[in-house]
Amino acid sequence: MKRIRTAKGRKVSSTRWLERQLNDPYVRRAKAENYRSRAAYKLLELDEKFGLLKGVKAVVDLGITPGGWSQVVRRRTPQASVVGIDLLPTDPIDGVTIFQMDFMDESAPDRLKEALGGQADLVLSDMAANTVGHQQTDHLRTMALVEAGLLFATEVLRPGGAYVAKVLAGGADNQLVAEMKRHFTTVKHAKPPASRKDSSEWYVIAQGFKSEYPIIDKELHDYR
Repeated sequence: MKRIRTAKGRKVSSTRWLERQLNDPYVRRAKAENYRSRAAYKLLELDEKFGLLKGVKAVVDLGITPGGWSQVVRRRTPQASVVGIDLLPTDPIDGVTIFQMDFMDESAPDRLKEALGGQADLVLSDMAANTVGHQQTDHLRTMALVEAGLLFATEVLRPGGAYVAKVLAGGADNQLVAEMKRHFTTVKHAKPPASRKDSSEWYVIAQGFKSEYPIIDKELHDYR
């Protein structure tokens, strides 16, 4: 195990983070296989379990930065076009249209839909709200992103499509799961091995989009 001496001016927490990075097999593997982040293996593992990328031709990547998930999509399904969005800048990826803007901006969904030029097979959301250290507040902020992603997914997915989103420990709340089950054939939670054991992140995987159901409004209990 590699250890780093605590440099002058460096916090102990920063030193521990560096040690964890250096000793993380997924970090080493990502560097060796030219993935931008270890997060790529979370999607690879979810794909192995749920077959998310089989036959997909159009994918939306919400919270794309640094681009590991889109790299996985393009490598596994080179024919797929990908549209991504993030507040942070993202280096270009072949076959991927990237918008640097807030997904919660009112104009963002329309920008993504225009770039798609049609329906999507898969909507991926690795978005995470900035945590404030208050468990209930952090949970609510994260669920707001998941709900926004779900609304968008119901508007762009083709029949049979899938929506995958990051949630916190405990998964999506009962109301959100119930809403997903109205629109998808199966809804499951998973924590891929690449997610660190001490991380609170899980993923909710909704597959088999039922396009015959009404599209949800921004409030989960209101319908068009």
